[in-house]
Amino acid sequence: MNKESVEAHIRGLLEAIGEDPEREGLKETPARVAAMLEEVLEGIQYTNHDIAVLFGKTFSAEESDCSEAVVMKDITVFSYCEHHLALMYDMTVNVAYIPHGRVLGLSKIARICDMAAKRLQLQERLGRDIAEIIGEAAGTPDVGVKITGSHSCMTARGIRNTSARTETVTLTGSFRTDRDLRALLD
Repeated sequence: MNKESVEAHIRGLLEAIGEDPEREGLKETPARVAAMLEEVLEGIQYTNHDIAVLFGKTFSAEESDCSEAVVMKDITVFSYCEHHLALMYDMTVNVAYIPHGRVLGLSKIARICDMAAKRLQLQERLGRDIAEIIGEAAGTPDVGVKITGSHSCMTARGIRNTSARTETVTLTGSFRTDRDLRALLD
């Protein structure tokens, strides 16, 4: 990320909306926004493969130990909609996968979700990205991801429907055909 360019553009944005970037409360705003964007959009610099490698710490497991699904629920993330640069918030991610000889460290599942969320995107793509990364990192074709969240482009502007929640489900492998596995995401 080019922080100097971001600062210059934020200064220009402040001017374009009729603000004075030199007034007391705004003097450091361009630098603060650039630092914030560098942090909250960190995932832009990584491909899904990069994230799978970065957080792909797995442990060997006997087939008898990993014939059941691993399920982690209520992982909290936030992201930004690519259409309005609006915050997607109060997001929870439920992830389930069937190990095929390898299990991911539990904290790695949450880290994968967090890093994948740090991009400009759509909620649907976020679910697909998480499923792809978990599948690669754990070496499994069998992954389910359910995301529920609020979008400020719906709640704070436009229709202003504050109670609207969006739910997306991404299913790969046996999660596509097995209703019992899909039920693990609820």
